[in-house]
Amino acid sequence: MIASPLAASNPIPETSERRAALSLQIRTATGLDEAVLERLMRAFYATAREDDMLKPMFAHVQDWEAHIARITSFWSSAALMSGEYHGQPLRPHVPLNLHQPHFVRWLALFQATAGQVCTPEGAAFMMEKARRIAQSLEFGCAVARGELPVRGRA
Repeated sequence: MIASPLAASNPIPETSERRAALSLQIRTATGLDEAVLERLMRAFYATAREDDMLKPMFAHVQDWEAHIARITSFWSSAALMSGEYHGQPLRPHVPLNLHQPHFVRWLALFQATAGQVCTPEGAAFMMEKARRIAQSLEFGCAVARGELPVRGRA
């Protein structure tokens, strides 16, 4: 498992050199790069778009190439520390009325797809990130509905 850069007891200033070094460490240890992330996103969304529970969440997407590019950019930033994504990931999810079962299903499909596309190390790394992101989105969606989120979900 790749150690989190936040795990250090002493704060280390973020520099472009440090970010590049951490990104290289992650890429080397996991086999992940932008091409793998794009394959993962294409495979995952091909499955999710056909899933009975998740399919309605994607009805509004008109340009799938743009969507895949944006979501790959997001994962490049989240997983590889590329800094490619500049956006607010919660914003498009709030209107979808997502609840805990949606996040559980998303994670199950994502895990299955990551296991097919990524190295074992890459799949494990992506799932660590995916669980944190799913929890954050689940909490954010609940708060947007005026609900108090429950810990330990997704």
